[in-house]
Amino acid sequence: MNWITNFVRPKLQAIVGKKEVPDNLWETCNVCGQMLLKRELEKNLFVCKSCDNHFRISAKQRLDLILNPDYSLIDTPEIKIDPLKFKDKKKYSERIKAYQKKCNQHDTILLASGFINQNNVIVAVFDFNFMGGSMGMAAGEAIVKAADCALEKNCPLIIISASGGARMQEGILALMQMPRTIIAIKSLEKKRLPYVSILTDPTTGGVSASFAMLGDIIIAEKGAIIGFAGSRVIEETIKEKLPQNFQKSDYLKEKGMVDIVVHRKNLKISLEKIIRHLSSNLE
Repeated sequence: MNWITNFVRPKLQAIVGKKEVPDNLWETCNVCGQMLLKRELEKNLFVCKSCDNHFRISAKQRLDLILNPDYSLIDTPEIKIDPLKFKDKKKYSERIKAYQKKCNQHDTILLASGFINQNNVIVAVFDFNFMGGSMGMAAGEAIVKAADCALEKNCPLIIISASGGARMQEGILALMQMPRTIIAIKSLEKKRLPYVSILTDPTTGGVSASFAMLGDIIIAEKGAIIGFAGSRVIEETIKEKLPQNFQKSDYLKEKGMVDIVVHRKNLKISLEKIIRHLSSNLE
């Protein structure tokens, strides 16, 4: 709570009426605590003007950010829901259906074919809003499909990751997606097709341990958390305090684990330059 919430908003509501100043006009930055007007935040690509914190955004918003407007979505393969008949507080099948309704998509990945200015690309993008971007069989199938589409169209593949790792409700079947996706990416390498991996907040677990780190160029979004296990788990395991900003994108660039760190507003133009350069080497 701050002076905007406690003082300014009640004053505005008293002047113009409560219905004209709804609570959902504002968003609070989880880093600096600044209250941000939602329409201004959207105009700034969901980046805090106060501290430059990059908010998490949906898969659809990411596609709109990097692709020309006339892109088309690619249907992802449908898989059997809940192969292990998993149940915790509720049935996994019910949980999946609830997220499908909430996010209006089949699973955590959206596939699209489109252009970045003049460059034809296939894009697979994770949506962290869908079960924390967890990778199960549907995500594995989607990445395999994305690689197949890139081979068919003879164009670069871009994967934008935002994931907490493998989906526990699918057990070993989720873990099997790690080698499957690696094999799919390797098929592009054989045809010398560029693969660009974009790591956003967060990219962790089985995703960071597989295809996400295999890009010809690895781009990290500014401020993204990237790693395998969480910092608390690592500290408890090694019994040592980790360095400041450990697992943050700038730290990982300094240590050579990612190639470049890009601000969201510069992502499309950076991708265009990278893809043009990688593609020119194939001509």
